[in-house]
Amino acid sequence: MKYSYSDLAKMIDHSLLHPTMTDKDLEEGCKIAAKYQVASVCIKPYAVKQAVEWLRGSGVLVGAVIGFPHGNSTTESKRYETELACKDGAAEIDMVINIGKALGGDWNYVEADVKAVCDEAHKHGAKVKVIFENDYLANGGAGLSSDDFKIKLCQICERAGADWVKTSTGYGFVKQPDGSYNYKGATEHDLALMRANVSEKVQVKAAGGVRDLDGLIKVRDLGGSRCGATATAAMMDEYRRREATGDSGESSGKIGSGGY
Repeated sequence: MKYSYSDLAKMIDHSLLHPTMTDKDLEEGCKIAAKYQVASVCIKPYAVKQAVEWLRGSGVLVGAVIGFPHGNSTTESKRYETELACKDGAAEIDMVINIGKALGGDWNYVEADVKAVCDEAHKHGAKVKVIFENDYLANGGAGLSSDDFKIKLCQICERAGADWVKTSTGYGFVKQPDGSYNYKGATEHDLALMRANVSEKVQVKAAGGVRDLDGLIKVRDLGGSRCGATATAAMMDEYRRREATGDSGESSGKIGSGGY
């Protein structure tokens, strides 16, 4: 295999964010995260303290989402939510930018919003992943093309202190011509673009659309260091199957097909 089990498992932030998940579901999700030895769970803010207990001694970190999923909370609300999450034991914070402010070109607001969360998290020794929600940026904004807009966000987030830039929430549903709602989530193009437009001290996280082992490997190939996933068990069971059968499983997978 191109990468070790640990190389890939420690890329995964096991996502426990669906609004219908009960406390029992969250506990079971933490057990899965511990079993497969992933990097972290990404969990609802109210459950951080309990997740820390469920995962104690496992080596799996607890992360919390802030201003999730639409980024519309006030900056002070995001900062305070970050403070509470960190005090409850969150080691990582996944925040959503104020998307409307960004599309309107209010870059000073966007940078101050991100910086407030980064500064608060860093005070507690936590790291921050900043979510762009790229499905909402397909047409660009503020006089910039889609790619230039994302490059601008990369620059702003690095300046504000972000530890990661992240493609998506996994819940950025866009109305389609037939009236249905769907999204792409992480795409190969966006991962490569984001990796190329932050320095080596800033990492890149994919979220949304990575549903199998080949997709996870593709994220790694493109320079991503983390990946939000719900299909953790399927991905890592497939790794063990290939390892046992000698199947090299060179990645031919695609990402960006929707689904979290």
